[in-house]
Amino acid sequence: MKTLGIDVGSRYVKLAGFDGDELLFTDKLDSIAFYTLCRHAGKVDISRLPVLSEKGFVRERVASTGYGRYNVKIEGSAVISEIKAHALGAVRQTGLSDFTLLDLGGQDTKVVRIRNGEVDDFVMNDKCAAGSGRYLENIATILGITPEELGRHTAKPLQLSATCAIFGESEVIGAVAEGAEIVHICAGANLSVAQRLVPLARRYASEKYVVTGGVAYNGGVLKFLGEKLGAELVVPRYPIFNGAIGCALEAAVVHA
Repeated sequence: MKTLGIDVGSRYVKLAGFDGDELLFTDKLDSIAFYTLCRHAGKVDISRLPVLSEKGFVRERVASTGYGRYNVKIEGSAVISEIKAHALGAVRQTGLSDFTLLDLGGQDTKVVRIRNGEVDDFVMNDKCAAGSGRYLENIATILGITPEELGRHTAKPLQLSATCAIFGESEVIGAVAEGAEIVHICAGANLSVAQRLVPLARRYASEKYVVTGGVAYNGGVLKFLGEKLGAELVVPRYPIFNGAIGCALEAAVVHA
């Protein structure tokens, strides 16, 4: 039985396709490109996605989640919550049953306590982008480097005090104007994000934290975060596709 999971994020749409228990493919599209390609007669027709026809996944069992899950209106798709999708994906990817999940996305942060493989409680921060991937992307753009390059730096972090993503950009520009070294600004940005995540993560203190979302690729943030939490951080193989994987697993249940 083939199942497809779709995580409709604010910036990207992530896909995960399974055949039974085997993950066959993952794919990512810019959200605007996804809507432009698939919008048809007031709905989203995913059969228009070339990757699905290539993989033999046209009109299979589908479940969706994410920022735009209620706007997508994919015909025949079950809609599930982001918390459930990410919990299912993290349990499947890690094989763990007791941990705290940190989903660090482009615009929000989800912290989910998992006990015996099930969601026990959760908290979200979607009010400010200062602790998210969008903040890091903006800082990298200002500095003229890639997010990957920014994530490599942890030495002598410059103290960044702004608590807003927009003001944070102004602070970085000011630091460059004053002659601060780029590598120290990068380290400061990584430390700043980690510091904002720690209070949320400590809401559900755990010996192990599973980290998903785009920020999971930022080694600097993870280094600072692990040090401050004093805990093991586990990054699954497919951190940005975690929600889509969870959806595909749920699709097998709801369409059984």
